[in-house]
Amino acid sequence: MPDKHKKILIIKPSSMGDIVHGLAVLDALHRCYPKAELHWLVAKGFEGLLEGHPMLKKLWVIHKDKWKKISRIQTTVAELRTLFRNLRKERFDLVIDLQGLFRSGLIAKATGAPTRIGFKEAREGSASFYTLKVEGGEDIHAVDRYLKIPAFLGCEVDQVRFPFPPSSLSPASLAFPVPNEYAVMVPGARKPVNRWSAKRFGELASRLPLRTLVLGSRGDRMIAEDVVRASKGKAESIAGKTDLEGLVQIIKGARFMVSNDTGPMHIAAAFGIPVFALFGPANPLRTGPYGKGHTIIRKHIACSPCYRRTCSDPRCLDMIAVEEVAEMIGNFLVRNSGT
Repeated sequence: MPDKHKKILIIKPSSMGDIVHGLAVLDALHRCYPKAELHWLVAKGFEGLLEGHPMLKKLWVIHKDKWKKISRIQTTVAELRTLFRNLRKERFDLVIDLQGLFRSGLIAKATGAPTRIGFKEAREGSASFYTLKVEGGEDIHAVDRYLKIPAFLGCEVDQVRFPFPPSSLSPASLAFPVPNEYAVMVPGARKPVNRWSAKRFGELASRLPLRTLVLGSRGDRMIAEDVVRASKGKAESIAGKTDLEGLVQIIKGARFMVSNDTGPMHIAAAFGIPVFALFGPANPLRTGPYGKGHTIIRKHIACSPCYRRTCSDPRCLDMIAVEEVAEMIGNFLVRNSGT
């Protein structure tokens, strides 16, 4: 096996949590093919999760969000032609498409690689671009689903690891003061229907025996400020104040995290930081924090999980009380008071 594949491309442009999950595939491939040259194709905005990674020979950054704009279609076509030409020059012998969409499948095909692997159930017809198809399954965690591909190749996947690139940053080296001990909260989520109330996050922060840093993107700043206002001075917003490298280091140094179903939750889980994950329409079996030591908080009602993007009666999250989450965290802190 070590000499079977010499140049491998992983296609996983987005999103944050999916890229973190893909690190397990990178690790498995690196151990399986220690002499292979590994490349990764990632979307602009997420390259900070992979830059400087010692397992990667090259990072290919694409501007996929710009490609969606009809007004720049000629520029997009020119950019795709250049990308396809440059990828073909690399002469990859193996391409793995973890994204499973038409665009990613087309990119895989454009490489000209003799072996192109993806999932049978990949969407938008992308499976038609693969030479080999692996059945991923539905009611399975995304990490275990991804690892079916290196397992199919004969790689060892029993030890699941998420190797992040090295960083010279630490919480103490950031441009704002960070407490010695702190919790982190993530009140945002890409889908509004997946968000527990910002006010409840703030009320929860007011009950905790340590400071809370509220994380998020620039677009989450208003939500984060709502949390701060409800926290009675116990929370501080750093939403939009860090790049991805800084975000990773803040999460890595936290005592624990309270989060909706969102990308930073998966960063915490990858580092073994205990997560209290709030789930409503989403399915924690598929996208919950991976590994042991985490707490899934959800209400088992008939309509959940529904995977909906909108809901006029989001009871699944509204039924989660601040008191019950605070009690879970309190019990956790008592059990781990000596650590």
